[in-house]
Amino acid sequence: MELKPSAHADTFARDHLPPAGQWPDLRFDLAGPGALSYPDRLNCGAELLDATVARLGPDRPAVRDASGLVWSYGELSAHAARIAHVLTDDLGVLPGHRVLLRGPTTPWLAACWLAVMKAGAVAVTVLAAQRAHELATVCRIARVSHALCDTRSADDLIKAEVPHLRIALFGGEAPGDLLRLAANKPTSYVACDTSADDVALIAFTSGTTGRPKGCVHFHRDVLAIADTFSAHVLRPRPDDVFAGSPPLGFTFGLGGLVVFPLRAGAQTLLADWGGPERLLADVQRHRVSVLFTAPTAYRAMLGRLGAYDVSSLRRCVSAGEHLPAALWHDWHRATGLRVINGIGATEMLHIFISAADDLIRPGTTGLPVPGYEARVVDPAGHPVPDGEPGLLAVRGPTGCRYLADERQSRYVQEGWNLTGDTYIREPDGYFRYVARADDMIISAGYNIAGPEVEEALLRHPDVLEAAVTGRPDDRRGQIVVAHVVLRPGVPRTAETVAELREFTKKEIVPYKCPREIEFLDALPRTPTGKLQRFRLRTGPLQFPRD
Repeated sequence: MELKPSAHADTFARDHLPPAGQWPDLRFDLAGPGALSYPDRLNCGAELLDATVARLGPDRPAVRDASGLVWSYGELSAHAARIAHVLTDDLGVLPGHRVLLRGPTTPWLAACWLAVMKAGAVAVTVLAAQRAHELATVCRIARVSHALCDTRSADDLIKAEVPHLRIALFGGEAPGDLLRLAANKPTSYVACDTSADDVALIAFTSGTTGRPKGCVHFHRDVLAIADTFSAHVLRPRPDDVFAGSPPLGFTFGLGGLVVFPLRAGAQTLLADWGGPERLLADVQRHRVSVLFTAPTAYRAMLGRLGAYDVSSLRRCVSAGEHLPAALWHDWHRATGLRVINGIGATEMLHIFISAADDLIRPGTTGLPVPGYEARVVDPAGHPVPDGEPGLLAVRGPTGCRYLADERQSRYVQEGWNLTGDTYIREPDGYFRYVARADDMIISAGYNIAGPEVEEALLRHPDVLEAAVTGRPDDRRGQIVVAHVVLRPGVPRTAETVAELREFTKKEIVPYKCPREIEFLDALPRTPTGKLQRFRLRTGPLQFPRD
């Protein structure tokens, strides 16, 4: 694909895109509702703010926080404009400069992201929980020149000692605080005349298994996720109130809590994850109608639903991990709501397989989102027959473009994005998750998918959480190991181990049952809620094997 002339003065991000032959096949012309068309000159910040104000007016509520603060679209636009003026007038930010964004999920962080978009710079939004060495790595890879950081998250960024990094803190009392500098700036800002394929953001993968990868996305990509998954599957309304647990440094959160509501003219609650009770209290207090979170949170909220009024909810979205069918049914019985399951990836920016309403089939992920294509292939890239497991391959209007990373050729092959997931395509076109490709357990010649064993364990009333991994074994190659969080009060004894083993043997074929069971207080997770299986593979055993 030939890139249009860039508006960037600093072209580092575009200069370090993968070679043209390693790009995914980006599709905009698929027949049907997923077809997209964008002008050559496009600024997603202007589209999300200015175009929405022009379409629906400035007075409707746009963002709020947990304390009750509410900004209208006009106020959000004014705040973003003032910050954009500080960026360009006072901090010397030029189009194309990489600007790190760091802090708790708040309206101010969203305003900073929108300001970076309108200024034509490149947002590198990181998690508030990331430590100094992680921040230093991100800044080095992306060659970050500026940072906008909430004062509450400043310590580790300062400790990172990034050379020549210009840090602007916000939310404090210092005379040079970003928000004080912005207070007297104009309330309008003419957005940079960026190309539709100018780089808008670099989203970093978690880096739990090695050097993090910077995923480059364009201005049109930001709108494409709203005009595919959100428009055709989620189908938000202007009177919706969005909320959820993922932070804005996680593209699941950026899309679900900023891009989708603003594109629809809806309202969004921006607040940090404070646990299941806090999330339920927010739903009740702010009459949240669209909820984004992970399966772990839905499971944690189930036992607490009776204490809260969640009648305002109409859409619940789950991603980040596999959603077990049993959990889907439990949530449906308790609330009457059908959870919209989905799979997305930082490399793809957001969800590309999902289903809603009558199209939902519990236990499957769903169908390709309009605008995307998916298939299941063997290691050589050839499609496998329906009903057989293989690697998930997907293509559409977004795709993987790593920033100067040799791993690009592993993720993109023959124009298809290989997500690293093992899937089965059913004869009727539904896609069913099996496991992460590198989490398949091969024991005594049998292929065993950990999520299937986890679902069996989770059907036991004493099991709150379960994670299954493979452990090397001289005789079998690998054995199945279950890491289990028990309901409070259940003893961590050999008798409980035996009971769980017998239970799973009645739920699934015996060769898939765990040969070892460990009891943990909690499963290790990233700040975004993803399970860190690599930490479980080397953990100590509580009970010996048979």
